[in-house]
Amino acid sequence: MKVLTTNFLKCSVKACDVSNDNFPLQYEGAKCQLVQNENIEFNPEFMLNILERVEWDAVVRVVSELGNAGLPTTKPELPADADQLSEEDIIILRDLHTLLIQTSITEGEMKCRNCGHIYFIKNSIPNLLLPPHLA
Repeated sequence: MKVLTTNFLKCSVKACDVSNDNFPLQYEGAKCQLVQNENIEFNPEFMLNILERVEWDAVVRVVSELGNAGLPTTKPELPADADQLSEEDIIILRDLHTLLIQTSITEGEMKCRNCGHIYFIKNSIPNLLLPPHLA
């Protein structure tokens, strides 16, 4: 599961829909195995489009839980057009590409901050299915 995916997952328990604590899910860095795939090609236009859509505070929180406290607390301000990117902008996008796209969680646990339900990640696949009593 790519680190980017963490920005699109929330607790599936119906009772958590009314809570703001169902997103982002909590990751315990010690229980999560991270793998980096450097074969995924960098595309600045794709990264600009992705950055427009991510919830930055959630990215910072999850990445910090996974052991990377180096992200700025505010989303980088970048031009909308890839042709207008400076060298510094390209460096920022490459770093974010490495973090969000090339880095995957292959094994681990995600936990709802509201209800405490644990979702497991096995072979890079998050299991978001709920037992019948929580569905």
